[in-house]
Amino acid sequence: MKPPILITGCARSGTSLVAGIINMCGAFGGEMSGPTSNNAKGMFENARIRNDIVKPYLQSIEADKMGQYPLPNVEDLSIPVGWQRQIEAVLTEQGCTDGDWMYKGAKMCQHWPVWHYAFPNAKWIIVRRKTSDIINSCMRTGFMRAFNNTSNQRAVGAKSEWEGWLWWVHRHEDRFVEMMKEGLNIKVIWPERMVDGDYTQIKEMIDWLGLEWKLEEITKFIEPRLWKARQKK
Repeated sequence: MKPPILITGCARSGTSLVAGIINMCGAFGGEMSGPTSNNAKGMFENARIRNDIVKPYLQSIEADKMGQYPLPNVEDLSIPVGWQRQIEAVLTEQGCTDGDWMYKGAKMCQHWPVWHYAFPNAKWIIVRRKTSDIINSCMRTGFMRAFNNTSNQRAVGAKSEWEGWLWWVHRHEDRFVEMMKEGLNIKVIWPERMVDGDYTQIKEMIDWLGLEWKLEEITKFIEPRLWKARQKK
C-alpha cells in the first residue's frame, strides 16, 4: 500500500474541509463519518480507524479520547505494535487497493510520533486557522466541553474557558513545531484563504499530493457564505 496522506490540525480549524477536498480530488478515505450539525458536509474521518484504533490507544495512555484534556505526553509515548498493519487492514477491507489514500484526524498531531513511526514516508497536511476563530468555534460547539470544567481550567493555569482553549491551541502549535523540526514531509494549509477566493495554496497542495485538481467541485464544496455565517455566530 502507498504511503498515506495524513491530515491534522486543531479541531475546529477546517480539517474536515481540507480532507473533503483531498478525497474529492482522488484520495481514498474508506468509510467516513457523514454530516453532523457541526460538520454539515461531513467529517471525512474514517470512523473505524477513529473508534476502534485511535480512541482505544488514547485511553490506554490515559489521554482524553476526544483529544481535549488531558492530552498525550509526547515525551513519554508508548509506540503500539502493529499500528501500520491495523490501519492498512481497515483500509484494505473497505476497498483500498494500490492508489492514494488518506486519513484525517485532528488528534493525530497530539500523538504524531506513533503515526510517523508507522508511516515514515507519509505526506502530512497541517491545517491552520486564526487562534481566536478556533477558540470561538470551540466555545459554541457542543462536544467541545473540556474547559467548561473549572478544575481543568485550573490544571492548565487558566482563569476562564477562553484561556483554557488558548492553552489547548498552543499545545497543538507545540506539536506542529516538533513535527517540522523532526523533518516530517509537511505542507501547511490555511483554508480560510479559499473562502476568500484564493485557491493558490490549495491548488499547490493538490499538485504536491499528485491528485487531480477539480476546481468546479471544490468551489461548490466550500460554500463560503456558510463559513462566514459560522464565524459570526
